[in-house]
Amino acid sequence: MATVHDGPRPADRAALASLERGGPATAIRSGESAAGASLRPAPAPGKLALLWTDIKKHRVSYYFLAPFLLLFTVFIVAPILVSIGLSFTYYNILEPPRFIGASNYRLLFVDDDIFLQAVGITLRFAIITGPLGYMLAFLLAWLISQIPHKYRFLYTLCFYTPSITSATAMSVVWLYLFAGDRKGLLNWWLIRLGILDEPFLFLQDIRSIVPVIIAVSLWMSMGVGFLAFLAGLQNVPKELYEAGAIDGVKHRWQELFYITIPAVRPQLLFGAVMQVVSSLQVFDVSVQLVGLPSPLYAGHTILAHLYDYAFIRFEMGYAAAIAVVLFLMMFGLNRLIFHLFGRD
Repeated sequence: MATVHDGPRPADRAALASLERGGPATAIRSGESAAGASLRPAPAPGKLALLWTDIKKHRVSYYFLAPFLLLFTVFIVAPILVSIGLSFTYYNILEPPRFIGASNYRLLFVDDDIFLQAVGITLRFAIITGPLGYMLAFLLAWLISQIPHKYRFLYTLCFYTPSITSATAMSVVWLYLFAGDRKGLLNWWLIRLGILDEPFLFLQDIRSIVPVIIAVSLWMSMGVGFLAFLAGLQNVPKELYEAGAIDGVKHRWQELFYITIPAVRPQLLFGAVMQVVSSLQVFDVSVQLVGLPSPLYAGHTILAHLYDYAFIRFEMGYAAAIAVVLFLMMFGLNRLIFHLFGRD
């Protein structure tokens, strides 16, 4: 039975046309380019597309995260963005914000000598209380973890209680201790021992204001970081110490440096971040002890300067610029801490 041919197929017709135009080489190149086009990989999806795919894949997990993300956005992200926006305006609460560009920042760094003094005092305070409070918290937590378990709660309570007590209540004790008359406890002892002939004004003398604030802040610094250190130290596997003893670790200091500290590295990172934040936010202790403003602004910190302009002078735009500078300082120091402690 004869087969009826309707003519050449489309592919054959394309090949014949190619041969007519350029010969066999052109046809071969055309076939190779068509094959290459069919085998070329599709472009990689963008980051937003990958994020949306991940959200759809793990949507149940994101449902559980949604309440936190909503509250975090409303109470953390939104205020930060609003503060950044207000920092470029003049806003006194009574009038609508008026855009003034970078005038607040120019005034802050060029004309506001009190702010520059507050930056120096805050940095000096942070440089001393940050590392010292951090090491003191870890050392005390390590010492408490070495004592019998039944006594740990008492020691932990004694060291942690000052950090959760308000600065107003604590100032009653410290004001009595540093009072600038003969009834002040420290002056009374120094005069009785013959070290001083007359009372020293600890809370009025510009030479002693910052050391007093540092001492009180260190006493109140055993906070959440201290508890994180204690929890981490108590959860270090005992097998690590047994293996260390087999490998030649002979005393507690070797255990501390070669076993304990590497095992509690996440807690060390958390404690460092909390210590930096608290050291840059010193305010209550300073105000309760030396007032606002302090004598000759000797105890004036960045947060006290912010409070002065925001809630006493009601210059919210200028206060927002101070808040942005403080936020950038905290963010930069925290990034440095993550670089130092966050590496594997």
